[in-house]
Amino acid sequence: METKDGFLVINKDKGCTSHDCVKQIRKLLNTKKVGHTGTLDPEVIGTLPIAIGSATRFIQYLPQGKTYVGQIKLGIRTNTDDIHGEIINQKNWPKISAEKLDQYLNRFRGIIKQIPPKVSSVHVNGERAYTKSFRNENFELAPREVKIDELILMKWDQINGIIEIKIKCSAGTYIRSIARDIGEILNTEGCLLQLKRISACGFDEQNSIKISDIEKEKRGGESKNFIIPTISALNHISTFILSNEEQINFWQTGRAIKVDNNYFQERKSFDHKKPIKVIDKKQTLLGIGFLNKDQSSINPKLVLNAK
Repeated sequence: METKDGFLVINKDKGCTSHDCVKQIRKLLNTKKVGHTGTLDPEVIGTLPIAIGSATRFIQYLPQGKTYVGQIKLGIRTNTDDIHGEIINQKNWPKISAEKLDQYLNRFRGIIKQIPPKVSSVHVNGERAYTKSFRNENFELAPREVKIDELILMKWDQINGIIEIKIKCSAGTYIRSIARDIGEILNTEGCLLQLKRISACGFDEQNSIKISDIEKEKRGGESKNFIIPTISALNHISTFILSNEEQINFWQTGRAIKVDNNYFQERKSFDHKKPIKVIDKKQTLLGIGFLNKDQSSINPKLVLNAK
């Protein structure tokens, strides 16, 4: 497979860490510049976008929302807030209708505050929370604000105490915390039973592949290329086209591009706080820029090297 800059959307298997996936891709593609767009816990399966080459510089400009489907087991509390941890308490769950349960879920829709699991990667005094947790240290984590754009109750299994949900949320949301907190508001316990990420950073599972697919291609000498061009991952960003060689030269030497003020005032999608995707007439991605406040120029923020 020819190695190009862009994104691979990996369908991660259970038991594999995000870093494991990056290591395997580096080896398979024989390139060092590889990075993932956000950690996916080893026990969580599904969509893991991985950046290749110069695409690693654009990770921060990808859409940040993520969507999961998962199951919550009521009646059990663990030290990790998922089913794989040590059980620290058990309690009967209430008899409740799906309609009433859905009303309780309203508390988790919109902007909410949640306390991350103690085995999360959150920093506490310069150290990861999970490191302190594995040493059985006593510590508290501060609540964090996250946004739940969508929370759908897909199924309620009263007999086994299992809630199946679909959740679309902001980056930094811990579904394990939601599982724990749902148990609490129902006057029982709760932990995450299983979880699958079906979309992340603008990529979804329909475009995902297994690492084994890449291995198979490499062994068979096929010419398929699974890498999504970087520019295709930035469709959500407004575009500005450099129209001549002088502008391109200015851009690639890090100089601001002067523009007519009316151009951006007539196009409401442009905002000095939002990134702009800069391309040439051939649709070649040249980098990311930002408008100055008076909208008279675009200032380079990320410039790709000329090829």
